[in-house]
Amino acid sequence: MDRQSRACEIMQRLGELYPEAHIALDFRDPFSLLVAVILSAQTTDVGVNKVTPVLFERFPTPEALASADVLEVEEIVRSTGFYHNKTKLIMATARMLVAEFDSRVPDTMENLMRLPGVARKTANIVIANAYGKVEGIAVDTHVFRLAHRFGLSDEKDPDKVERDLTGVLPREDWYAVNYRFIDHGRAVCTAKRPACGACTLNDICPAAFTTPGWRETL
Repeated sequence: MDRQSRACEIMQRLGELYPEAHIALDFRDPFSLLVAVILSAQTTDVGVNKVTPVLFERFPTPEALASADVLEVEEIVRSTGFYHNKTKLIMATARMLVAEFDSRVPDTMENLMRLPGVARKTANIVIANAYGKVEGIAVDTHVFRLAHRFGLSDEKDPDKVERDLTGVLPREDWYAVNYRFIDHGRAVCTAKRPACGACTLNDICPAAFTTPGWRETL
């Protein structure tokens, strides 16, 4: 089975397994989504969802966050980890939104990626979920891992993995890739102990039953 055929079959099966796959971050507008995605780096969406209601009750707009007290913001986001740097990034982003974008989150990849802390993954998530524009595939740690295990990419750079995935999947599947891969990566194809024996893809996955630590059941 070539990459394109395998990729389409994987998406079909995962679509049946996770028909409700969607973004797990809570947000109310493009600004709150952007900040939430930046805060989600190297932590869980559940953890971010505990923090953002407090953060946005206190600082609901780019203007409010841009002029906030640094120590107060750090204390709110502390539990997400790397809170010094995350505070720096979200406040710098808020200031840039105010200064250059009339306090509005940009709706183009080019302008989104000008913001501090925004690379292609973040930009893809924001532009798709806030504005309904699917420009690519958000490659997070789960998508990166599964793309390699599924034999859909052997690249080490996330942007190149995205290129490989967009090359073998039709555009109408691009949005769903991230969320189906995330759900499968959390439930079955985990980083350390993938449940190959219980996986619906084990007959077409090149890594099935070969990944160190694999197990038969969930």
